[in-house]
Amino acid sequence: MTTQQPYDEYLYQEVLVSPMYLAGSNGTGDAGFAPVAHWPHHYLDEGPCQLLVTSPDQRIRIGWFGDDFELWKITASEEAVSAPRWTATFNHVTPAEIIAGLTTALAHDYAEADAYEGNGRFLASPSYRWADAVRPLTDAGWTRDGGAELGTVEIIAPDGQAGVLIDNRRSRPSDEAVTLWAGPPGWGTRAEATFSARTPSHLIAATAAAMADPAPVARERHQIHREVEHLVSFTPVGPTAPQVPRAPTPLDVRRTAVTQAVHRAARFPRTAADLRVLAARSRTGASAQNQSHPAPALGVRPSATPTPSRHSR
Repeated sequence: MTTQQPYDEYLYQEVLVSPMYLAGSNGTGDAGFAPVAHWPHHYLDEGPCQLLVTSPDQRIRIGWFGDDFELWKITASEEAVSAPRWTATFNHVTPAEIIAGLTTALAHDYAEADAYEGNGRFLASPSYRWADAVRPLTDAGWTRDGGAELGTVEIIAPDGQAGVLIDNRRSRPSDEAVTLWAGPPGWGTRAEATFSARTPSHLIAATAAAMADPAPVARERHQIHREVEHLVSFTPVGPTAPQVPRAPTPLDVRRTAVTQAVHRAARFPRTAADLRVLAARSRTGASAQNQSHPAPALGVRPSATPTPSRHSR
């Protein structure tokens, strides 16, 4: 027999989390798909890939594997039916906001490509300088780790909780050349993004730029792994304390007086034109009333009615 756990409002409180690369996934891929929301969507009922978003010519493919460790798989090909030129994968801990850095760059590259030539910057050869792919990180203050293995380069974030490993020992185009990581080692704590050797450098740089973005991201508290909580900062979304009423200032009093005067003017017009309109309406109403009721008989004096009081100006 299972016991239902009580609802804890605190755990479902929405907070802003920074640094973003330690925020983990929020369980959806919305942020990653947003830049290509106008591309064709293919919902697959069978197989591990649940959603496939492709460029209109299907040369770029963005797959969402909702139940797998490798949650995202993104490829680009010279033709719709040819083998991928390069592959990028992101695991289930990687924030979708980081994937959005890559998908934004892909959407831009595709929009600039010539459909008749079959080209596109998303198929460009990578730079021979490894630093070009990670420049956004070094510009943000990430530094090179001198203890990296021979043939590799590792750049570490100032807090030591994220980095990028560049492997120059690759021998095949499909080999993993660049790995972005964040968080402590572990299945539910470490985010990883890998790029194959032929991935264009500017696409890796776009992903790295999103990773280095200091802007926080929104999460619910329970979505942050307990082993990462002490490494991030939380800012509650919305007011944190009730507003204490204060005495109105002279400016507040004047603003209130003006607002009230505007409302009175709308309800009781004061211009000569408005008064003439009201008088005409009054006469029309009185005439209609006299026609609808018969005149009193001769010799019968109508009952006196009080004289309407005048409104003072």
